[in-house]
Amino acid sequence: MDVTPILESLNDAQRQAVTAPAEPTLVIAGAGSGKTRVLVHRAAWLIDVEGVSPQGLLAVTFTNKAAAEMRGRIEALLGMPVSHLWIGTFHGLAHRLLRRHWREAKLPQNFQIIDSDDQLRLIKRLLKNLEIDDSRWVPKEIQWFINAQKDEGLRPQHLDDERDSNRRQMISLYAAYEEICERGGLVDFAELLLRAHELWRDNADLLAHYRRRFQHLLVDEFQDTNAIQYAWLRLLAGDEGVPFVVGDDDQSIYRWRGARVEHIHQFQRDFPSAKVIKLEQNYRSTATILNAANAVIANNAERMGKNLWTDGAKGEAIKLYAAYNERDESDFVIGRLRDWIEQGNLRADAAVLYRSNAQSRVLEEGLINAAIPYRVYGGLRFFERAEIKDALAYLRLISHRDDDASFERIVNRPTRGIGARTVEIMRGYARANSCPMWRAAGAVASDELAGRAANAVLAFMNLIERMTTETARLDLQDQVDHVIHASGLVDMFRNDKGERGETKLENLMELVSAAKSFAPDPAEEMSPLDEFLSHAALEAGEGQAEAWEDCVQLMTMHSAKGLEFPLVFLCGLEDGLFPHQRSIADPNGLEEERRLCYVGITRAKQTLYVTYAEQRRLYGMDSFSQPSRFISEIPDEYVEEIRPRVQVSRPLRSKTRTSIKTAADAEMGVRLGQRVRHGKFGDGVILNYEGQGAHARVEVNFETAGTKWLVLSYANLDLM
Repeated sequence: MDVTPILESLNDAQRQAVTAPAEPTLVIAGAGSGKTRVLVHRAAWLIDVEGVSPQGLLAVTFTNKAAAEMRGRIEALLGMPVSHLWIGTFHGLAHRLLRRHWREAKLPQNFQIIDSDDQLRLIKRLLKNLEIDDSRWVPKEIQWFINAQKDEGLRPQHLDDERDSNRRQMISLYAAYEEICERGGLVDFAELLLRAHELWRDNADLLAHYRRRFQHLLVDEFQDTNAIQYAWLRLLAGDEGVPFVVGDDDQSIYRWRGARVEHIHQFQRDFPSAKVIKLEQNYRSTATILNAANAVIANNAERMGKNLWTDGAKGEAIKLYAAYNERDESDFVIGRLRDWIEQGNLRADAAVLYRSNAQSRVLEEGLINAAIPYRVYGGLRFFERAEIKDALAYLRLISHRDDDASFERIVNRPTRGIGARTVEIMRGYARANSCPMWRAAGAVASDELAGRAANAVLAFMNLIERMTTETARLDLQDQVDHVIHASGLVDMFRNDKGERGETKLENLMELVSAAKSFAPDPAEEMSPLDEFLSHAALEAGEGQAEAWEDCVQLMTMHSAKGLEFPLVFLCGLEDGLFPHQRSIADPNGLEEERRLCYVGITRAKQTLYVTYAEQRRLYGMDSFSQPSRFISEIPDEYVEEIRPRVQVSRPLRSKTRTSIKTAADAEMGVRLGQRVRHGKFGDGVILNYEGQGAHARVEVNFETAGTKWLVLSYANLDLM
């Protein structure tokens, strides 16, 4: 049999993996090393050379797009359709199983799948039926708790309350939620996986049938499996199955979703005879970029260990830019993008990556001003994000009571007991009397609504009136800050556990930054608030390219996984931002942040810029940060420092992180970035300095009191 078409395009390590014997195999596939190619060719090899029926293969991917791509490539390689090949996501394959075996799974034949939003609405209805206060028992927290237990394979009866009354209530709500789902034949996403696992676990004959059928298991992105996914695979493989799993422990960046990089080590314990093959030849990046990535990731202790290499060009040095602040950083990035475009390159071949969604705002403003089309990959532009629109709606209603769209958006957000029926009554009154919803609300609360609904509407109106009075004499940024807190939006997202809630909270704080840096036009007759709201509306409607257009790509580093670009900017590499503040003190969290940095670096094919700002206004606060520790982990030989325009001495890459010197050193013995203590305001960091002699002043960002300007000769600052 001629096997040349299957093997001819493979390197030695890839060929070794594709032709591996029928035994458990773990392929450690580095970034850009051709893991998808190996999986496709392995499937073709098993079918065409080993004589395995397509019905005897089960292939698991993490996205439907990847599954469709894999199927198409297998068919192209074999020159025939493989419609009987089971290939799909974990959720897709679990759904297929449950539809086929609904009786054994104890489900109605026409069971309905509910998405995350449906699940949340169901939980809210449950709380209402049980007359439980949803301000104390937050629906998002309950949803997170339920899904986390299911991801671990745990039903309510498996859980111990640990003599904790809050945990006991959560378990009780989990049980009540399950009862509703059972009665209604409803299956959420986490339930698909758990129910499919239980289907095999509790039906020995069925499990035996599928073990005989699916002896060969192909698994992509193995490092991203969670507990129930791995348990499902382990159960199906048994002692006779041949799992062939491909992953990269250095690219495991979804711990917050339940992914466990430890499964790579667990696999070798569960299958002691497993063959380990490493794919280390990279076909994407220059040698310089790969060497930098290798040096950074080598600082992680818990890893399998591999060293990416290429037989391609050495490539240019990584460009490191120390910006004065986030606007200087944005100007630098946009200047380099202009150069790139003027040289005849495609805008779509350039990507700007950042750790936090909130960082995109300043970059977006710069791109709009520069008339460079862009697209936020995998997300919305800053002013189009739901939490930002919520906050802006409160601000609009404070300024304009007749704004019906804003009224309807926030009248029950956060939830305050104003249901759809109440809103419809107000809407009907407004139509009948040709008046705004605000006036209709006051009228129906007095005459038409029952006591509880009327009280809820009046409480909302009182809240708006109170916020209007409280913000009347505040500066713009303080108006925004007050409204996002007083409205309850901050508390709502703070109680939303997980990365999603934290991201929304960060975006709200970044809205305060946007207000703080907004410069009203003196020629305008509008109030600063109205001018800011107009600015936000205009930015939300301009500049974003369509998906098919040639446009610069903006995205978080998490969103960038699996993608590649000739030109990449990694922005905001500062300790506290990247690595994220919450991960610095957690060894496991810090290692995951470093893996994320490795992913970011290896997205670049030819040219990589790394930037950081010495002073950054983010989440509504000014901060003076040290360059990210990840920068110092890149050897000097691979880095070219680009000096900024600001004429200040910056020892960028000193391992001792010496601080920037100013005239203040000689006069008062202080320096920018120095920590100080004040008798009234507490601990802080020096951000700025102006004046000389007795009139010298310093700007200090205090941890609890915010930013203050102090005269040095009177401040009595203790140097730390």
